[in-house]
Amino acid sequence: MRIISYIVQKEFLQIFRNKAMLPIIFVLPLIQLLILSNAATFDVKNIKFSFIDNDRTSTSRGLISKFEASNYFDVLEHFTSKELADQAMEKGAVDVILDIPRHFERDLVKNKKAELAVYTNAIDGAKAGIENVYINQIIREYNQHLSASLSLTDHQVARPINILAIPAFWYNNTLNYKTFMVPGILVLLVTMITLFLSGMNIVREKEIGTLEQINVTPIRKSQFIIGKLFPFWVLGMVLLTVGLVIAKIVFSVPIVGSIGLIYVFTAVYILLILGLGLFISNFTETQQQAMFIAWFLMVIFILMSGLFTPIESMPPWAQKLTLLNPIRYYVEVIRMVMLKGSGFIDVIYQLSVITVFAFVMNGLAVWSYKKTN
Repeated sequence: MRIISYIVQKEFLQIFRNKAMLPIIFVLPLIQLLILSNAATFDVKNIKFSFIDNDRTSTSRGLISKFEASNYFDVLEHFTSKELADQAMEKGAVDVILDIPRHFERDLVKNKKAELAVYTNAIDGAKAGIENVYINQIIREYNQHLSASLSLTDHQVARPINILAIPAFWYNNTLNYKTFMVPGILVLLVTMITLFLSGMNIVREKEIGTLEQINVTPIRKSQFIIGKLFPFWVLGMVLLTVGLVIAKIVFSVPIVGSIGLIYVFTAVYILLILGLGLFISNFTETQQQAMFIAWFLMVIFILMSGLFTPIESMPPWAQKLTLLNPIRYYVEVIRMVMLKGSGFIDVIYQLSVITVFAFVMNGLAVWSYKKTN
């Protein structure tokens, strides 16, 4: 233990003496958490909306006024022809074009139905799908309003049945996307910092030539690895603490469950990530190589973690691959504990998987590290 403590002291001295590393460890993650949590949103706003009103009646103007009153649409201009509207769409000046045909009001009064043409820029399919939901909701509400007014005009005796649905939103009753995103982004920051620093640490010793000097000493391989990785384990726990404080104070993210359970799971999770970083460093010779491989893995882990895309929406083969993704389990656990108040029994499966992964990865990392060339 005394030898390990000396190595730990050496690592902390190297970290705090490196003026370039301190901002990377402490400042940049906090800036990223503040920026990404405000920028990463599933809401689609400021939709550039335009229309072609071929009917020019009170009914068509009433429909357009519904879009003007919406907080999601910016009604830009009225086009006089479909050709002009198409040109604006091609230039990217508009996102949605509503084409109201002639005799729109007459068809509604006589036939009780009419057709509308909606053209949407669908380069971003997810965005276009959300825009279509907004449009259908506005049209449906306006249709209900027209149905009620036409019924009164026709002096119908039968009154329509009104079904009132009262929604109840569990775990995020305000539907605030930050409540959903902040825990996931905190997971990414803890993972990225610990993986990159541990992956580049031993490689840096190779580059400056001090690794060979350490290898010729009587320090055991296990002592050396524990001493090298323990400081980054501590830094990961510190980052988690700071991130939880920011999530609570700045973003008002509820922490319903046990904070101790979050720390226990994070402690095991960081061991897994440190083992992965050590494994990468054993097969690289420069910090650039280590950074490239670590970033390559991080991109795959992030995209298949369920943070931005629901795992249930992925193809079956992709869903099976996510079972090997450690970030998936950490995202699930931190959201379950913080938002749902889940206990130890609820996360025992994720904790067991991460524990097995940690033993396997650290075993591979220690086995692949060669103290002698």
